[in-house]
Amino acid sequence: MKVESTKLDGVLILNPHVFNDERGFFYESYSKRKFLENGLDYNFIQDNQSYNKYKHTFRGFHYQMNPKSQTTLVRVVSGEIIDYVIDIRKKSPTYGQYVSQILSSDNHKQMLIPKGFAHGYLTLTDNVTILYKMDELYSPNHDRILNFMDSTINIKLNIDKSELIIADKDNSAPMLAQIDNNFLYEEMI
Repeated sequence: MKVESTKLDGVLILNPHVFNDERGFFYESYSKRKFLENGLDYNFIQDNQSYNKYKHTFRGFHYQMNPKSQTTLVRVVSGEIIDYVIDIRKKSPTYGQYVSQILSSDNHKQMLIPKGFAHGYLTLTDNVTILYKMDELYSPNHDRILNFMDSTINIKLNIDKSELIIADKDNSAPMLAQIDNNFLYEEMI
């Protein structure tokens, strides 16, 4: 596994070693041993799956507040997305900044998103299936959303917003300055 850093401290792009031959491919999508060898010590306890029927479906930006915050490992098993991660750790030098990465069933890349970040994605193809590993159970009482339209973050979707398929709750979520947020940078490093 090759681990790539991003400009957001702790947000990583993971590239598994893929074995290709005439039959197709094989790779370890997760190995506790390989994670530990790379200094990544997470206890994943929940797997989620998301299916998106249509291209230009946007989901996010979601996060769970402390004490039920989640580290998330995201991978695409069919189709292609642009995965987005926003730093929402107060007093972080990259607070309000984001990174994006194309994840697909062809490139096999994965995004590791630690606690203190909001996550969202835009589907680039129809029929996209995404798998998530989480290190904390889902907690509706701690679940929060950040609005993707926040001009202070200035997300580049590269499509007309009229083409987006988005849930009302995501579309009407609060902006960064108004979100419930109990993440402090100093406590998380």
